[in-house]
Amino acid sequence: MTNTPRALVRRARPADLPLVAALAAEHAAYEKATPPAPGLADRLETLLFGTPTPRLRCFVAELNDSDLIGYATCAPELSTWDGAEYLHMDCLFLRDGHRGLGLGPQLMEAVRAEARALGLTEIQWQTPPWNEGAIRFYDRLGATAKEKRRYSLDAG
Repeated sequence: MTNTPRALVRRARPADLPLVAALAAEHAAYEKATPPAPGLADRLETLLFGTPTPRLRCFVAELNDSDLIGYATCAPELSTWDGAEYLHMDCLFLRDGHRGLGLGPQLMEAVRAEARALGLTEIQWQTPPWNEGAIRFYDRLGATAKEKRRYSLDAG
């Protein structure tokens, strides 16, 4: 008998959102970014479950039927240059110590399946240039890097 952890990727449920918000805070800390503002779980609930056609999709990596150890989020976006929609993967994160269990590829496959279900032919995302582990992972998947710098501007 082995104690191999049972790992799976599934669509997030409303009850998962406090843990998804906690994972997002860990993700922000990992990327040396500003942490999410309080109330993230409530905002995610609106985006994921507040309309018949949700704007955001979220998949979670679960270990042993209870421990959420990662997540991926994505949403359809538009490319003016292509004149087409694509699926933008905003986040893919696995907790430290849980990488290398095969959940990263499962999360990516869930995102790919979502793109196919939406009739989209491309997925785009970004990762910090210092995140060499993520870059190696995405390169192994056969992804192509496009160098750009991302900006943010307060609309107020």
